[in-house]
Amino acid sequence: MDRIFVARLAGLAVFDPAGDQIGRIRDVVVAMRGPLPPRVHGFVVEIQPRRRVFLPITRITSVEPRAAVFTGKINMRRFEQRESETLAIGEMLDLKVRHQGEEVTVLDLAMERARPTEWVLSKVAVRRGTKRRGETLIVDWDEVTGFGVVQKDQGAANLLAAFDAMRSADLANVLHDLPRKRMAEVAAALDDARLADVLEELPERDQVTVLSQLHAERAADVLEAMSPDDAADLLQELPSDEAEALLRLMIPEEAEPVRRLLTYDEDTAGGMMTTEPVILPPNATVAEALAHIRQREQTPAVAAQVYVARPPTETPTGRFLGVAHFQRLLREPPSTLLGGVIDNTVDPIRPDLPLPGVASFLATYNLVATPVVDEHGRLLGAVTVDDVLDHMLPDDWRERND
Repeated sequence: MDRIFVARLAGLAVFDPAGDQIGRIRDVVVAMRGPLPPRVHGFVVEIQPRRRVFLPITRITSVEPRAAVFTGKINMRRFEQRESETLAIGEMLDLKVRHQGEEVTVLDLAMERARPTEWVLSKVAVRRGTKRRGETLIVDWDEVTGFGVVQKDQGAANLLAAFDAMRSADLANVLHDLPRKRMAEVAAALDDARLADVLEELPERDQVTVLSQLHAERAADVLEAMSPDDAADLLQELPSDEAEALLRLMIPEEAEPVRRLLTYDEDTAGGMMTTEPVILPPNATVAEALAHIRQREQTPAVAAQVYVARPPTETPTGRFLGVAHFQRLLREPPSTLLGGVIDNTVDPIRPDLPLPGVASFLATYNLVATPVVDEHGRLLGAVTVDDVLDHMLPDDWRERND
């Protein structure tokens, strides 16, 4: 391909000469040269979760709509952006620049081969006018000015469009590698639910950075969209007065489970549990249970079993009766009542059980989740294996690349 628009490269699979996929392109590294078209140095490639490396453009043998192929060996050292380098997708999309004296927005950038081993950004796709009534133009690089100007509010619509299909954990990785200003702009452009999902995947330091740059009302809305246990973990990283101010801005029904979680020590069952597992009464049917765990927003660990309790079915519930495992549900007729298929052979745990005890309990009984009950036998929540792993790994595990 002689001309490639960089936004289309986001997420493109990268293959070695043997045909094995080694990763995906996450960005394009370029060097600005004043009025001259920027030279493309290469790609930022994610070769495994949270490891990003640099792949020189000279190693790329072909770029097709569905794949890029490289030759030679990859340097496994983590990519670190130099001061002279710019990320075309992460930093240049959505910039306000000028074309023929008029302010326009950068929608995309096109790279072309200048010499057999040299690529440059030769074209700029811009929008003139508003988003609804604007006109899209593709112009030469030298017809546009303003790329070197630091802008207070860059926006992020086109960057997010490039990463629209990316999983939350991968988008969090993109944000982590962006400059602080750009991270805030991208976060501000995400809707509440998407930002909540991304925040849950960010290192704690980045979570605090993003949340602190949102207006208080927006921050409270995002906390409401997060799972209560993740919201509680984030609030614990803030000064107590700031955390309390955000809790007061939240809808009381959303703030209540978060407040309850904050009363437990962080490394106990109560501090790790989710307060929103799938809970149904014993007279619900297997069909109803399967419909609940089939919902897309349920994580695999949470959807592995249904918790059966007397009403009310909001935590803290009525008396906890037991769990109905996913595999058992698949073997039963849809009309079967949950009260007849529950497993009560494994006792639930208490909220004050420390982290090592929770991990041992899950390992002993080969569980991916376990119920947490209080002294009155009421279900308070459930601890999942991913919650335990999150607390057992080093604090900076999300930032590590080895």
